[in-house]
Amino acid sequence: MRALIFGAALAAAATPALAEFIVSSTNVKSGSPMALAQVLGSCNGQNISPALNWSGEPVGTQSFALTMVDTDARNGKGWWHWSVFNIPASVHALAAGAASEGSKDLPAGAIQGRTDFGFSYYGGPCPPVGDHAHHYEITVYALRVPSLPLDETAPSAQVGSSLAANTLATAKIVGRYGRSK
Repeated sequence: MRALIFGAALAAAATPALAEFIVSSTNVKSGSPMALAQVLGSCNGQNISPALNWSGEPVGTQSFALTMVDTDARNGKGWWHWSVFNIPASVHALAAGAASEGSKDLPAGAIQGRTDFGFSYYGGPCPPVGDHAHHYEITVYALRVPSLPLDETAPSAQVGSSLAANTLATAKIVGRYGRSK
């Protein structure tokens, strides 16, 4: 019995600490209001996708994906503002504006899925006037597959289902945005 306990303790001591999978942004700070630069154009914003950096993904990650969902949307299911998938495993950042309408700055092979607005590029926050500040969950997914079998017409439900089936780990930041008028 002592040998078994000693062996387990030795194995635990020899196992390196797992890195923490994290995402950060110079444009979005968790719990803080989002800037007008990231807000949808029809809500007096500039609709610029935020800069994102991530690290600490688990071993076996073959690609990344990301989403931005308004978890306070009145439909009760969340409102998808953005999805990007098939980001190569060697990529650990997106520049501000890389996913904005007309941009060609996404990494080679990366694809943007269709948002709940009906287009396939970043759509910033635009909650109803008078609602409390909504929460915009930006999630980076470490995936066990090199690519998802989807294209730019893939709706959010299909992207979400594919992500759920292939995710090793996630990292999140949550921005907020509200409109008084």
